[in-house]
Amino acid sequence: MGAAYFYHLTRKPLEATLPTLLEKARDAGWSVAVRGRDRDRMAWLDERLWLGPEDGFLPHGLAGGSHDALQPVLLTTQTEAANSPTCVMCIDGADVTAEDVQKCKRVCILFDGNDERAVRTARGQWKALTGAGCSAQYWSEESGRWEKKAEA
Repeated sequence: MGAAYFYHLTRKPLEATLPTLLEKARDAGWSVAVRGRDRDRMAWLDERLWLGPEDGFLPHGLAGGSHDALQPVLLTTQTEAANSPTCVMCIDGADVTAEDVQKCKRVCILFDGNDERAVRTARGQWKALTGAGCSAQYWSEESGRWEKKAEA
C-alpha cells in the first residue's frame, strides 16, 4: 500500500512545483499520471512542461495520443491512465480514492493554498483517505521550504 502526500502550495504556483515533483518521481523510477479535471487546463500544463528549464527535459505526453501507454508522465483527466502509473499526482481538485492510494506507491495531491475552495477540497480528501485507513502526509511550503506538518 502506498501513501497520500498533500502539497499545500502557497509560495510557488503549480507550474513551478509540479516539474520538481515529477523529476523526483522519475528519479525513483516511477511512471506518473498527472490527473486533472479539465482537458484545456491539461493542454496548458502540457505546453508549460515542454517549456521547462533550458538544461532539462521532462518526457511526458497528453492523454489521447497513440503512445499513451509508453509515456513516463501522462497528463490526463481520466481515473485510469494508459501508462499504468506507479504514482498519481492530482491537481485542481481531481478525484482521488483510497483504491488509488492502495495500488500506487504514492499519490500526491497538490492544491493552491490561496484558493479557499481548493483548501476545502483537499481537507475533504484528507478526511476521506485517512478515514479509509490510508497513510497520509501533509507538506507545506509556508516557511519558504517544504516541511512535513502532519502525518496520519
